[in-house]
Amino acid sequence: MKPDLLIVGAGLYGLTMAERFANECGKNILIIDKRDHIGGNCYSEFDPETGIECHKYGAHLFHTSNEKVWQYVNRFTTFTKYIHKVYATHNHEVYPLPVNLGTINQFFHSAYTPDEAKIKIAEQAASASEHPKNLIEQGISLIGRPLFDAFIKDYTAKQWQTPAEELSPDIIKRLPVRYNYDNRYFNDTYEGLPTNGYEAWFKNMLESCGDRVEVKLNTDYFSDPEIQTLREQGIFTIYTGPIDQFFDYVFGELNWRSLNFEKEVIDVSDFQGCPVMNYADLEPKYTRIHEFKHFHSERTFDPQYANTAYAENSGKTVIVREYSKTWHRGEEPYYPVNTKEDRKRLEQYNQLAAKNHHIVFGGRLGAYQYYDMDKVIAAALDKFTELKSSITFS
Repeated sequence: MKPDLLIVGAGLYGLTMAERFANECGKNILIIDKRDHIGGNCYSEFDPETGIECHKYGAHLFHTSNEKVWQYVNRFTTFTKYIHKVYATHNHEVYPLPVNLGTINQFFHSAYTPDEAKIKIAEQAASASEHPKNLIEQGISLIGRPLFDAFIKDYTAKQWQTPAEELSPDIIKRLPVRYNYDNRYFNDTYEGLPTNGYEAWFKNMLESCGDRVEVKLNTDYFSDPEIQTLREQGIFTIYTGPIDQFFDYVFGELNWRSLNFEKEVIDVSDFQGCPVMNYADLEPKYTRIHEFKHFHSERTFDPQYANTAYAENSGKTVIVREYSKTWHRGEEPYYPVNTKEDRKRLEQYNQLAAKNHHIVFGGRLGAYQYYDMDKVIAAALDKFTELKSSITFS
């Protein structure tokens, strides 16, 4: 198959673009990825010992209020009724997150009503800037200094290892603050996990395209001879790798946080009683522990799992300790640090990108943006709509 379009990266942005160009425009697509699987950082796999589905690159929870995105993803998977809830350990005590009336009353050993809690937090946030310029100012304006110091300050130091004064206020804007006892992590209209796992969802997207999409894994865009030939021929390309790497770091590296994961199978049926436990203090060094059994508790009652490792090893659980670290070339980039200097460099790279009319840069790495999954899909759908009638294929 001679491809009309090359897509670099088999994550959500690349898969969505491939599905749309194949099924709506009838184009032949070649997707390449340097990893040995599709799905990017959203990929999950079933632990061979326990049968528990584990998210290989940290927890990924699907949620959206975008009706267009919700209708789109439901073409390829159904979703469970999973509602994400997070807890945090601070000074050897467990609190619900995000900050809500339960967190506030527990922390202050009080019984505030919603209105009383609002007054309390407003008093503690009074010193905050009206126009927050960094993460500290934004955090204090949202929840006041005591709660910020307890749940955000040291956690941020472990997570970003960058002075909070240099971090964008946007990092913490995503977190809701509630003056009731609702401890759902997200506010979105729709939420859940793909019923049969992330890999099944992504395979369904590709299968919907028939033979119009070819996927080559373990393939590096910068060194593979076949891809080099396609590049020289000027094939239209959707590139979802790091934008600074594409331009050989001519303006320097954009800063990222990377992650290390420490997986352990434990001979207990339940290790921590919840899917995710944050550790808000400087010790221990890990930022959180995932216990993946809790993401799909419905499988305990699903007949299709009755004679599998999942049922046979029900007395075991899988936990993953997550550590944040400074990113270096050759490692996986996860979170854009997005300092003022990063934003200056990004503008320079975007100016170069604008001159490459046969290449579209997208996705988390190509755009240097921290996207939730639904935002990645929305961006891909919008970009497809923009491109489908305007690009010329070689």
